[in-house]
Amino acid sequence: MSKPTVAIVGRPNVGKSTFFNYLAGKRISIVEDTPGVTRDRVYAEANWRGRNFTIIDTGGIEPKADDIILAQMREQAELAIRLADVIVFVTDIKQGVTAADSDIALMLKKSKKPIILVCNKADNYGKMPDEIYEFYNLGLGEPYRVSAANAIGIGDVLDAIYEKLPPMEDGELEDDTIKVAVIGKPNVGKSSLINKILGENRVIVSNIAGTTRDAIDSEFENEFGKYIFIDTAGIRRKSKVSENLEKYSVLRSLLAIERADVCLLMIDANEGVTEQDTKIAGEAHEAGKGIIILVNKWDEYKKENGTLEQYQKDVYNKLSYLSYAPILFISAKTGQRVNKLFELINSVASQNSLRVSTSTLNQVLNEAIAIVQPPTDKGKRLRIFYMTQASTKPPTFVVFVNDKDLFHFSYERYLVNQIRKEFGLVGTPIRIIVREKNEKDI
Repeated sequence: MSKPTVAIVGRPNVGKSTFFNYLAGKRISIVEDTPGVTRDRVYAEANWRGRNFTIIDTGGIEPKADDIILAQMREQAELAIRLADVIVFVTDIKQGVTAADSDIALMLKKSKKPIILVCNKADNYGKMPDEIYEFYNLGLGEPYRVSAANAIGIGDVLDAIYEKLPPMEDGELEDDTIKVAVIGKPNVGKSSLINKILGENRVIVSNIAGTTRDAIDSEFENEFGKYIFIDTAGIRRKSKVSENLEKYSVLRSLLAIERADVCLLMIDANEGVTEQDTKIAGEAHEAGKGIIILVNKWDEYKKENGTLEQYQKDVYNKLSYLSYAPILFISAKTGQRVNKLFELINSVASQNSLRVSTSTLNQVLNEAIAIVQPPTDKGKRLRIFYMTQASTKPPTFVVFVNDKDLFHFSYERYLVNQIRKEFGLVGTPIRIIVREKNEKDI
């Protein structure tokens, strides 16, 4: 059984994301005084009184909205409600009960789920404000007055959530789930790929670049294993990041890379590798993540004999530092080769966390030194004493030498290639740390 789920719902601009961020203990959801900022479901983990649960922030519900994006936001919120074990309905005490609040309350009551009514923006301590009594008319029981911005009354709501969670069962512990971040510039098909994998409209998809502003987690399990797919906002060029909202989205995309095990770098087949793709790929490479390059919209690309091989060569030419990353040509729209993705993800995740024994590693090191002697400079030769693995994710090796200045980049690259030749390590960067050691201490 997975952890219980708590959905935070309400109409736009009542403070759901501020409330969510307080529960999550960090700024995950975008908080901006603009209605409709949070469009998709955003997930985070929370703990109260020793109980772990997942909280979902949703886009504001506009029950009768005709706008395409607003309508999709409503669908996402409705889906979150169906997934939830407990629903927290956030309202604005300053605005009072609106027609939209009444419509949402009716929808929530039909769900038959436990509901906690929260009246946000009650910013002052003291006696109960008269405005709160109006909210009893929603028929959802006693309202909790809170100020998410000032952290007033949050503990009482958490106690109420705790009381309404389903009984704890075995299986609420951490497992071997692989976290997969889908990254790339806007409008390359990241959300479409996740929707194809999940078989549901999990992420809002439109042909408007920049639709996905939040980094969104989707749990998925099949015969290959358990995964969390993280759909990220497309990362734009900094010169084009003018809105505060865009800045938050870029930041959270980078944070999504940080917490992922494997990054799927999506490239538009029709555009090829762009300057922005190289920057995004560089972020994943520097973070030491497992990387798979996905060339999307391959079904739309005009092909001739040898097209795939030539395209692959062009990708590696432009992303030379990702020569270790496998390339998969897919179509998120038709599902072409998407089924091959899971075994590749498993393999890359395994390689990224591979550990090699010191004895085996030094055997490979000695063979490499015998084939190509270490360099010399002004009559002094580099001596490599031994190598050991310091950590995984990515595989990081410490090399002990007599003089760090003699350990040239070209020889480091040679050793990395020899390590890859022996152990594979496909899809993961390798890091080498050089340490000087006195020969007497060996």
